[in-house]
Amino acid sequence: MSLLVVGSVAFDTVKTPFGQVDEVLGGSATYFSVAASYFTQVRLVAVVGTDFGEAPRALLKARGIDLTGLEVAPGRTFRWSGEYSVDLNDRTTHATHLNVFETFRPKLRKEDAGARFLFLGNIDPDLQRDVLAQVKPGFSACDTMNFWIEGKSDSVKRLLAGVDGLVINDSEARLLAGETNTVAAARRLMDLGLKFLVVKRGEFGAALFHGPHTFMVPAYPVERPIDPTGAGDSFAGGFMGYLARERRTTGPALRQAMVYGTVLASFCVEDFSLRRLTAITFKSIEARARALRDTMDVNGPTRRG
Repeated sequence: MSLLVVGSVAFDTVKTPFGQVDEVLGGSATYFSVAASYFTQVRLVAVVGTDFGEAPRALLKARGIDLTGLEVAPGRTFRWSGEYSVDLNDRTTHATHLNVFETFRPKLRKEDAGARFLFLGNIDPDLQRDVLAQVKPGFSACDTMNFWIEGKSDSVKRLLAGVDGLVINDSEARLLAGETNTVAAARRLMDLGLKFLVVKRGEFGAALFHGPHTFMVPAYPVERPIDPTGAGDSFAGGFMGYLARERRTTGPALRQAMVYGTVLASFCVEDFSLRRLTAITFKSIEARARALRDTMDVNGPTRRG
């Protein structure tokens, strides 16, 4: 079953202790789409400039991603540059040039209105709500960030009343809820009308809040992380992609989706941009999913003949 994502496509310049890349393909919708494409057909709605050449387009098409909703506007594509600390936990943004993304207004096609699964990437919450009103999906989730939480908190909260779930990191969850404790923040956010909440915790894994239930997934043990850019978006893509493939959004399905989201994020951090994420196979995804489940099994690793 197809999955519709609305978000950003960008060119990133990234420096980490392991090297630097310039003008590589990035953006929330890009990472999300590639991760989700291992599970289901993905339709991407975003905007790029006239400088968006055939090479990045071909990379996305190679993953079977539907780009008919990728608008090309006069001007330059969104650009971001930043640098990570030695432990990769802290990031300094050097420059953000929204370019054509600054005036982005999602243009939905007739077939988009019938999307069963929808993910609203990190864009203006007013635009997210506008898309949600047009699509009316069977299952929807969204992301947001500090910029929107601080500048349009009321709009973000109105959005949460209309979606099924929110995928957000722990500091953003606490900021949005006005709480210093992540669990307390999660309960306050759930009270806004969410059916589920995923709180991403970086190297400490992720937590799922679903009704009165809580489920924790550790991070997959990556020996040599290179670049954490896009890991959260890859998590969301794996999470939503799995649900779209299974066509189930029950509690057990959400828990399995947490495992696959974690696995896709673990691949993402192993190289810059989409290099690692586009080089994996579904077999390698399943292998890591089994290994991750073993780390969560109090009875020890599963015996296999």
